[in-house]
Amino acid sequence: MSTLKAVRGTRDLLPPETALWNRIEATARSVFARYNFGEIRTPIFEDTGLFARGVGEETDIVSKEMYTWEDRARAQSEKTQSLTLRPENTAGVVRAYIEHKLGETGQLQKLYYIGPQFRRERPQKGRYRQFSQIGAEVIGPPSAGSESPLRDAEVLEMLATLLDELGITGWTLHINSVGSAADRARYNEALRAVLVSVAPRMCIDCQRRAVTNPLRVLDCKVAEDQPIIDTLPRIADSLDEDSKTHFAAVIAALDAAGVPYSRNSRLVRGLDYYTRTTFEFTHGGLGAQNALLGGGRYDGLSEAIGGPKAPGIGFAMGEDRLVLTLQALEAATPEKVDAFIAPLGESMNPAALALARELRRAGLTVELGEGSFRLKKSFEAADKTARRIVILGEDELQSGILTVKDFATGTQTKVPRGELAAVLTK
Repeated sequence: MSTLKAVRGTRDLLPPETALWNRIEATARSVFARYNFGEIRTPIFEDTGLFARGVGEETDIVSKEMYTWEDRARAQSEKTQSLTLRPENTAGVVRAYIEHKLGETGQLQKLYYIGPQFRRERPQKGRYRQFSQIGAEVIGPPSAGSESPLRDAEVLEMLATLLDELGITGWTLHINSVGSAADRARYNEALRAVLVSVAPRMCIDCQRRAVTNPLRVLDCKVAEDQPIIDTLPRIADSLDEDSKTHFAAVIAALDAAGVPYSRNSRLVRGLDYYTRTTFEFTHGGLGAQNALLGGGRYDGLSEAIGGPKAPGIGFAMGEDRLVLTLQALEAATPEKVDAFIAPLGESMNPAALALARELRRAGLTVELGEGSFRLKKSFEAADKTARRIVILGEDELQSGILTVKDFATGTQTKVPRGELAAVLTK
């Protein structure tokens, strides 16, 4: 019988790496709270029509990458329904906004999420078929200021803050405007006309996109196609005055806040719902696939899936990319716990557990040894996992004076039990 393994494109996350994931998520929650975002949790699977109508039927995600199945009817009165594991979360958040009539509050809805997404694409470093995203959306009726360029700039400033607080330095913010739906349609036609003659010299994907979704050609990463892409029309030439004014206001707000950026006229993003501001944060430590996160404005998405007018802007960041970046920047050994308690003999095990409970309640992270270990083995185990070892024998138990060794300095001291938590906290 063959050994069962994780399905291709999925993997197990194990300690100590999960500690880094938890740190990223805790930092994100802390930053989002300061910007008055609240958490939303939507279902992992949705009606397939949500993504076909919201993301776009001709996008690579919908046409090639979704996990979709027919949910069988359990009774004659039920209909068979096509369901899909969510490949992204913005459409689900907007669906929830509509379903729960959040627009009727008249207030901006500032929502964030953390959770798994699913796409059937070729697995590679930092890219899996089940992957976790951290994202946020600002959405609401126009009367609440949801169309304001200030909302765009605030989201970008928040992301700059988040990356800085995570310790990710050296990032670059790329920003562009893809204009209104009318601007995009006009640009699409101009692009389609030019691609007729040049697409046959491009990759297979671009040949298909030239017909189905010309904007996606600009997203191509094939090196041989880049000289051709550089000759294509620029979307900035197709923007109307309102779109130009909106983008200029976003730039002005970023300048005022001191958020650095790079204007990138080729940045369009791959989803049909994007309008006006689009953006991407990149980092050189990730190699060719250097995007940390991306997002943009989606002023018509609510109407596309049957809801009221509710302009919005949002982003999503893959946690795998953040983890890889932090690992490359830190290149550090795993974080060690505060103390390892080494009982001398099995008769000391109950007392060692009592001491561990005492220290843990004081907020310390403690690893508990085993009295059957020889002292040498306890020291070896402690050196791998903890900054200090606390030796607990019969003498220490009776006197209340414990032996503590600090592995970093090599010093060994005697510490009264009442002072132990304070010493270990330093």
